[in-house]
Amino acid sequence: MGKTFVCDESTTVKTKAGLLQGFKVDDMYAFYGVKYADSKRFQMPTPVEPWEGVKTALAYGYVSPMLGQDNPSNELLVPHRYWPLDENCQYLNVWTQSLSPDAKKPVLFWLHGGGYAAGSSIEQIAYEGDNMSRHGDCVVVTINHRLNILGYLDLSPFGEKYKNSGNAGHADIVAALQWVHDNIAQFGGDPDNVTVFGQSGGGGKVSCLLQTPAADGLFHRGIIQSGVASGSLLGGGERTEEQNGREIVNAMLRELGLPENDPEPLETIPYADLAAAYNKAAPAIRAKGGYTGCAPIADDYYVGDPMIYGFTEHAKTVPIMVGTVMCEFLGFAPAGPNENDEEATLADMKKIFGEYADKAVELYRKAFPGKKLAYLAKLDGLFRKGSWEYVMKKAEVSSAPAYSYMFTYEFPYGGGKPAWHCSEIPFVFHNAERVAVCSGGEDVEKMQENIFESWMSFARTGNPGHPGIPEWKPCTGDEERCMKMDKTFTQDTNFDHELMEIFLEHGPKFGFGEVKAEH
Repeated sequence: MGKTFVCDESTTVKTKAGLLQGFKVDDMYAFYGVKYADSKRFQMPTPVEPWEGVKTALAYGYVSPMLGQDNPSNELLVPHRYWPLDENCQYLNVWTQSLSPDAKKPVLFWLHGGGYAAGSSIEQIAYEGDNMSRHGDCVVVTINHRLNILGYLDLSPFGEKYKNSGNAGHADIVAALQWVHDNIAQFGGDPDNVTVFGQSGGGGKVSCLLQTPAADGLFHRGIIQSGVASGSLLGGGERTEEQNGREIVNAMLRELGLPENDPEPLETIPYADLAAAYNKAAPAIRAKGGYTGCAPIADDYYVGDPMIYGFTEHAKTVPIMVGTVMCEFLGFAPAGPNENDEEATLADMKKIFGEYADKAVELYRKAFPGKKLAYLAKLDGLFRKGSWEYVMKKAEVSSAPAYSYMFTYEFPYGGGKPAWHCSEIPFVFHNAERVAVCSGGEDVEKMQENIFESWMSFARTGNPGHPGIPEWKPCTGDEERCMKMDKTFTQDTNFDHELMEIFLEHGPKFGFGEVKAEH
């Protein structure tokens, strides 16, 4: 059956800076590549200049340049898209079913993954916002912003104009939230009901926004998906007071044959040369524990990791959801030869955990009943503990509720595959139909509805509970009440804490470069 397409005066919206024309397919309006800010390299963003006439919003905007070439691998697990790169990348996309200022639909504002160095608002096919808008009766916004050394390189030792260069990418996000505050009513959205949500690096950005006074009042709820890592890996580049960008910037200048202590030439040289100099200079400094950028830094703009500096008074008033998936990065690893052989798997666990194997197996079976024992060796040791510590600390000091979850579904891939990093995203966006590996019949369709409605309920009310699942209780300072999301939902308290202590001490050790076979 054919679709109805419209692109005319009826799909044109008046924004603060001028008229924007999007398009409509059936009941869905879309506006792609909306410029929300401008900037000069290493400087804070500025509002876009007003224009005369009508600008079109019919193509996705530029993506921030990367420090290295993207290398597609197993696109079945996390299907990707790639797009032209340019540091003039402050663009956003909007999906909505209404252009009435009176509609006041909840707004969901998505922050992409890729740490603070890579990724984009359209990188994953599952990021497309039309199904979320349609099934959730909401407005969806996704954004690009400056990344890596364009967005997160501290040049503040070299002058006042570089004061917040170490958080310029983060300031872009705040500028996008300001655009939403100023304009989203014209797209049917409620500027007083904005939920920021993100996964991996995007989840870390949500945590950072909670600690950024300039963002106070621009959003009202936060969802952190696999974005709080033990040791602040995604929490924001903590450093000693003696550390700053002087060493890395001077090293880059030397690589480029330029005089030290004058970074001004770095403002205009081609990005490729800038990135090449950084890639040559950074490893040696990083190896000795020096600052090399590519993550937010605590300063006057960003208060810093709340697990170190404490939650701001405003952050204490914002409801949050924080969660992970069962196996995160180790979930990408191929199945081992013994995964379906219980006796051989037990022998493998004894090799891995030594004298702690029996206890680890006992605790695993209690925490994850019905799951393959082989997944014990693939559990997430990167995000899990940091996430429960974060959500319990937030619950302890906050007036607003803090909710915890874990996605534990086993995918029908190669005889069974535990949930991997990013694997919940298609269900969150109601985009399982776009990702082949998410197919699975009525039970999986029901799971998608339950996950999706939890995100929508939280966006509407600050509570992820809904009639399709058991009561979802918020956490306390003593109890992490974690909702395990699978074909059925179950909530359990501190269910894997003892297991995770054994896993972190005696289980497999993981680094980002170690799982290459499928990701």
